Amino acid sequence: MEIVNLLITTFIKILLMSIESELKSWLSGYQRLVILGVGNPLRGDDSLGLAILRRIRGRLPRNTKVIYGGVAPENFIGKIRMLKPSHVLIIDAALFGGKPGEARLILPEQISDMTISTHTIPLSLLAWLIQRETDAKIALLGIEPKNLGLEEGVSQEVREAIDRCAKMLINVINECWKNSRSLAKAN
Repeated sequence: MEIVNLLITTFIKILLMSIESELKSWLSGYQRLVILGVGNPLRGDDSLGLAILRRIRGRLPRNTKVIYGGVAPENFIGKIRMLKPSHVLIIDAALFGGKPGEARLILPEQISDMTISTHTIPLSLLAWLIQRETDAKIALLGIEPKNLGLEEGVSQEVREAIDRCAKMLINVINECWKNSRSLAKAN
């Protein structure tokens, strides 16, 4: 049993390093980032996008804004447009067939393959609308849920993923902003 837990922990760390690398590449040269947390706090693991925002709020550069989109994130497209982001990161539960708590950085053309039924519009349509309104680069940080039932709590696997992803986002976003400022000063 110990070996299995060690293998799972190692696998998750490798995936997180991959996501971290993908996120750094995606954020390269960003000017203004909006992070849109999506989810339903009454549906167990579906609240993960909102939980991550609570952990990262106030720990990011000034050019990064967080928006709690809840179950109707499309209602915030106007606010996102007014912020004039160069990048928009949507954080939500995504059913992509991974292990519960597994995270992936998913680009808009891949979002249509994800299914989740707790929101008023599909994530693919949300991503398309935001991109059309802002001309920003869009990505989804999707985490495989375990529990989506009404009144269920957040599963242990997703709770751990929330902590890992929040720490990773804080580190990567701050590092990318520091690097882009250094490059701007050098030029």
